[in-house]
Amino acid sequence: MDLRTLPLDSEVLLAGLKPWIECESPTFDPAAVNRMMDLAAAETAAAGAMITRIPGPPGLGDCVRGDFPHPRRGEPGILVMSHLDTVHPVGTLETLPFRREGSRCYGPGILDMKGGAYAGLQAIVALAKAGIETPLPVSVLYTSDEEIGSPGTRDIIMEQARRDRFVLVPEPGQPGDGVVTGRYAIARFNLQAEGRPSHAGSRLKDGRSAINMMARQLLAIEEMTGEDCTFSVGVIEGGRWVNCVPTLCKAEALSMAKRQADLDRGVERMLALTRREEDGTGFSVTRGVTRPVWEPDAGTMALYGLAREIAGELGWELGHASAGGGSDANFTGAAGIPSLDGLGLLGAGYHTLEEHIEIESLPRRIRLMAGLLARLAP
Repeated sequence: MDLRTLPLDSEVLLAGLKPWIECESPTFDPAAVNRMMDLAAAETAAAGAMITRIPGPPGLGDCVRGDFPHPRRGEPGILVMSHLDTVHPVGTLETLPFRREGSRCYGPGILDMKGGAYAGLQAIVALAKAGIETPLPVSVLYTSDEEIGSPGTRDIIMEQARRDRFVLVPEPGQPGDGVVTGRYAIARFNLQAEGRPSHAGSRLKDGRSAINMMARQLLAIEEMTGEDCTFSVGVIEGGRWVNCVPTLCKAEALSMAKRQADLDRGVERMLALTRREEDGTGFSVTRGVTRPVWEPDAGTMALYGLAREIAGELGWELGHASAGGGSDANFTGAAGIPSLDGLGLLGAGYHTLEEHIEIESLPRRIRLMAGLLARLAP
C-alpha cells in the first residue's frame, strides 16, 4: 500500500475540521463538552463505528468510545485515544475565530487537540474508503477532562486501554516533526491560606490577610524551581469585600519532573509547607491529580520504529523525545501498554490566543496514523 495515494485534500479536511473547532468545549462546562461529544459521536458513527456513551463523573462531560467493524472486533486491537475538552472558555471564538492565514489555520483547541482527534478519525475513514482492512480491530476513545489532569476519567481510560494491544495518542507533534515516546511526571496541588477577619478600614491591624499569606507562599513555591523539578502557580482566588481583611485564599500549583523520584521529592517539599499557627491562621497543601512518569519501554520503541519506517516512506525523518505537558499516555505508557504519543498535528500557541496548526501537517499526520493502523499486527 502506497500511503501517498490516499485521497486526502487539505481544503476538504479543513472544512470537516471547522465544526469541531467552532463547537467550543472547555473542561469546566460539561454541557459544552457534551455538545462536542455529540458531534464527534455522530461523525464517528457515520464512519461506521458502534458508539458507546460513557457517562462522565459529576461536573464533567461524558466520554465516547467508537468500535469500528472488523472480523475480529472484540479482540484486543488498537485504541486511538483523544481528549475533546479545551482550556478556552466559551466565547473565545470571538477573539480566536477559526480562520486560515497562509499556511496556518487558527482556532481554540485546534492544536491541543481537536485537530489531532479529527485527524485520527480521518485516518480510519481514509483506509475504509481505500478498501484497506487493518490487521487488528480499531477503536477510538474521546475523553472529557484531560486539561485538568483527567481526575474523573483516569479509571475509564485504563479500563478501555487494557482491552487493546496498542494505544495511539494524537496530541500535538513535537517541533521538528517528531513524536512523543515518554512523558514527564506531573503533580497538582491545592493550596489554602486561612487568615483572621477584621474591618480593613477601621481595624486593619486586628486582622491577618489570607491573601498576603498566600502571596508570600507563592513566591516561595516558585523559587523552589530547579533543574530537577519545576513549581508554578496558575490559579488564585481570595477575598469578597475590599473593606474586609480576607480570611480565605485558595490557589492551585503544578510541579513537573523528568524522573519520578524527583517529583516524589518535590511532593514532599510541597506538603511540608502545611502549618497551623497559634493564632488560628494557617496554610495547607493537599495533593491533587498526579500523572506518573512514562519512560519508553521496548513496546513503545517498537511502535516508534514502525512509525519512523512509515514516515521515511512518506519522505521525512521522524524524530522522537520524552516531553513535558502531560497526556493521558502518561497513564497507559506507565502501565506498560505500548503507546505512541504526539502523533497529532504540528503548530504552536496552544493554550493561547495564537493557537494554530500548520495546514500541511494535517494530511501528512493522517497518512502516518493510517500507516500504523494498516501495519500493526498481532
